[in-house]
Amino acid sequence: MRITKETVEHVANLARLYLSEEEKAEMTEKLNSILDYMEKLNELDTSQVQPTAHVIPIKNVFREDRIWESLPLKETLKNAPDRDENFFRVPRIIEE
Repeated sequence: MRITKETVEHVANLARLYLSEEEKAEMTEKLNSILDYMEKLNELDTSQVQPTAHVIPIKNVFREDRIWESLPLKETLKNAPDRDENFFRVPRIIEE
């Protein structure tokens, strides 16, 4: 598969990019160079290579969930600027 100047113009149009004739030619050459390299990579035999998502092993860094007691209600609400009995009172942000 080769990239043509018309393909570059079409994609540039979709992306609403203005490219000069020189830029179109340069982009066509660069994209074809990338495709040539991809074809070269496709020549490699990777049938014995395990598929990987990352090149380095990554583990989940989150801690395990633990169940513990909640703060006492009185302590939880002690710094609340506005409260209604046992609840925080906040400004309405959604209008009816």
